[in-house]
Amino acid sequence: MKKFLLTALMCFTFLFTGCGGGSDTNSESTNPAPVENTQTETNSPKTETVAQVEETPAVGENNQAAEPTPKPKKQVKGNLKITMLNVGQGDAFLIQTKTQNILIDTSDQDERTKLVNELDKAGVTTFDKIILTHPHADHIGGIEKLLKDKKFTVKEVYDNGIASTNKLYLNYMKELKNQKIQHVSLTAGDVLDFGDGVTFNVLYPTKDLVKAVNDGAEKTDPNNESVVGRLVYKKFSMMFTGDAERKVESEVWADNDAKNLRCNILKAGHHGSYTASTENFVQTVKPSYVLISAGEPTDKRGGNTYGHPHLEPLENYLAEGIPTENIFWTWKNGTVTIVSNGKDFSVTPEVEEDWVEQWIAEKKKSSKK
Repeated sequence: MKKFLLTALMCFTFLFTGCGGGSDTNSESTNPAPVENTQTETNSPKTETVAQVEETPAVGENNQAAEPTPKPKKQVKGNLKITMLNVGQGDAFLIQTKTQNILIDTSDQDERTKLVNELDKAGVTTFDKIILTHPHADHIGGIEKLLKDKKFTVKEVYDNGIASTNKLYLNYMKELKNQKIQHVSLTAGDVLDFGDGVTFNVLYPTKDLVKAVNDGAEKTDPNNESVVGRLVYKKFSMMFTGDAERKVESEVWADNDAKNLRCNILKAGHHGSYTASTENFVQTVKPSYVLISAGEPTDKRGGNTYGHPHLEPLENYLAEGIPTENIFWTWKNGTVTIVSNGKDFSVTPEVEEDWVEQWIAEKKKSSKK
């Protein structure tokens, strides 16, 4: 009997202990601690790249997909800095590497004060290279000021090599000779070294065109003799177009492989005129950003009397999938700064304004009048 009671007691104890072990196991599976850790890891800051952020849909507080947002404008640090200077109705682009300062075009002669103010803001007084795309006043108007003002130093000047009777052209050529500043003509196939691995590959004009115009065999057409070039820094690239129009765009497209025309950024040809930024050219360059240098639309002589930028190029940019917030115009966005490390790049406008859709609407409305 004692043995029976002892055996029964042992079995009862064993069963009680087993239930207790099962209870502990179940308790661990519902322990809130691991959930808290997982939540903390999810909300902690991540060092993801912009590409990773774009590929992963954002999730809101209610676990619903958040509305798409523009690409973050993170500031990139790098050896290349490109600035579209806010100089009114004209072009002036400052390119800076660790070893060189380069200026592409010098705006209009009526905008010299704006040009000097922009250069003062950038703290630049020495130019290793100045490239003048063509001899129109709104591109070479400031060169004489830079050559004659003693606070500036100009080492080399480049142009398309086509002689002109333009007074501004004759004056700067005379000044180059007086100061013994090197003058170099650029044609397709030339490559300029901007320092730190940054190059400028000239795509236009061709040697044949330059010879034909200088020999009188072909009538001069300054816009369509513009120096066109592709700036390259490792994986980053930008297309500079001067005032080149559809004729030049077609020739550049025909003479080059598409891969050699692809660029992250396009400088809109001819200040955003309908004569440039043709559909085929924009599709080939495939930019993700567009920069337009043009002044305030006005009826005053010497200003933006042309109503740049025109409707057609803007529609071509949008058709290529370029977001409206990635199209910058100096009159609306002020000075625009690009910085690249050769892989990533940032584009920072002085003024944040998404103006494209409203401008297009105004253009369409005025065209119906």
